[in-house]
Amino acid sequence: MHIGKVLRVPRSGSCTKQWQVVRTYQSADAKLARFETAIDQDTEESQNNAQRMRALVQNLRQTIDQIVAGTDAKSIQRHVSKGKLLVRDRISTLLDPGSPFLEFSQLAGYKLYDKEEVPAGGIITGIGRVSGVECVIAGNDATVKAGTYYPITVKKHLRAQEIALQNRLPCIYLVDSGGANLPRQADIFADKEHFGRIFYNQANMSAQGIPQVAIVMGSCTAGGAYVPAMADESIIVKQQGTIFLGGPPLVKAATGEDVSAEDLGGADLHTSRSGVADHFAQDDVHALHLARRVVANLNIKKNITVSYVIN
Repeated sequence: MHIGKVLRVPRSGSCTKQWQVVRTYQSADAKLARFETAIDQDTEESQNNAQRMRALVQNLRQTIDQIVAGTDAKSIQRHVSKGKLLVRDRISTLLDPGSPFLEFSQLAGYKLYDKEEVPAGGIITGIGRVSGVECVIAGNDATVKAGTYYPITVKKHLRAQEIALQNRLPCIYLVDSGGANLPRQADIFADKEHFGRIFYNQANMSAQGIPQVAIVMGSCTAGGAYVPAMADESIIVKQQGTIFLGGPPLVKAATGEDVSAEDLGGADLHTSRSGVADHFAQDDVHALHLARRVVANLNIKKNITVSYVIN
């Protein structure tokens, strides 16, 4: 039995864009060569090194567990009391059952800012399978400073988009963000690779046919409002999702008008009047299932590995 892949490669010596089909084979019975070592694992030095390595690995795992647990209990309780899922639960619900999630940059933001804990940089990013399609997922953690963007949050978001562009993977944004972290905005807006680059990347990937899907699951204020507005398809949650550049307090200060967040930029407004959002969801779970349906309808075909029997 041999495993073969069908590849399309440029025909050598051709000045025009001609292609030829090449079949590559690998024996299913082939074994990897064994790497031998001259290290004596029974020496005291080797055993001490192994013990130190195990201690470091254990410390790393404990740190990751702490990061996965998230921020303080009060912020988590306030979030779930609104009927909202935590960001990691949102991702688990979005993914195909039993499929893995390859998380990026778990240690981003770890002990980076004095007296401020920013677990995972305030945003969870990675690759997961949704309706059979590998997608890059970026979910704001609203329990960390209302999901606002620190400089490290921007850097992590941009890295996820870079991976999506390089591999032509659809992007799914779980948006629950108050925009830029105002005390640190001077470090967020000024450069080419700062906050505005997120929206440039969205437009660029969309133009290249890489789908951009946004699920508005909470506040999308200021810069956060651009993500769903620039997505190819947007879903917004009833009584939870809002999209506006400035919220009710800013409207009050500017015009003296009292307006609710729902009337200013809620789900009903954006799905029935403004057209910013495409799908109206009853709650987080409904929104995530709508996103799965959106991805299923993208008609993305994956490369197929074909088995050949050669006599």
